[in-house]
Amino acid sequence: MKMHGLGNDFVVVDERGISPRVDKALAIAMADRHRGVGFDQLAVLSQTPDADVRLVFWNSDGSLSGACGNATRCIARHVMDQTGATALTLLTARGILQARDAGIGLTSVNMGLPQLEWQDVPLARAMDTLELPIEGAPTATGMGNPHCTFFVPDAEAIDLAAKGAELEQHPLYPDRTNVQFASLIGTDHLRMRVWERGVGITLASGSSSCATAVAAARRGLTGRDVTVELDGGTLHISWREDGVWMTGPTAHVFDGQWHLS
Repeated sequence: MKMHGLGNDFVVVDERGISPRVDKALAIAMADRHRGVGFDQLAVLSQTPDADVRLVFWNSDGSLSGACGNATRCIARHVMDQTGATALTLLTARGILQARDAGIGLTSVNMGLPQLEWQDVPLARAMDTLELPIEGAPTATGMGNPHCTFFVPDAEAIDLAAKGAELEQHPLYPDRTNVQFASLIGTDHLRMRVWERGVGITLASGSSSCATAVAAARRGLTGRDVTVELDGGTLHISWREDGVWMTGPTAHVFDGQWHLS
């Protein structure tokens, strides 16, 4: 299936009931937007006794991703539509995530508690994650993926291609990082642009939106319930005692068949 959440697009392969087929080479081939299908991430569904479905995420460069919020939300919507359920559980590298139907075409996913200690993000050495010793004093947050969030006067004015590519590889982040530039545009209202590790510029990112909302609340810029405006649309993020809930729309674009030849 081809799906997207606010233009953050995915190929979804359903391996429930069949032998695993997706590997690094296949992920890279499918990611090619000229000779393959094209995606920001590839998500593989499989069966597990521990949850309703298990999800594994691949980036377009063939690397594995620990979390993908928009894909999780899209797949949750798909499985709920298949089964008629209004809530379900999804096993990811982050653990078991909860999803539920939020009504009016929206789907909510609990992306888990944020990782705020340096070793959990992870960072290369011990430091305060609220303000990193990087020009611009960004905040580090783990949401299954490492994140580096800058708060700037105008997110639109940032050269995201240049800054994102440079900061993804920053030595403080041994596993590379997603990079966000965010501006406060109203009470509990953020404008955010994102560079995803292993992908590049994307129209939206669920885990990045969660990390940015957490960072904004920690820095006293917002409360714990915020609206995040991305290039592809709007997400609502709520940092609660049980985790960071993300709510937004989903889209199922088409079903297809991949020819291995």
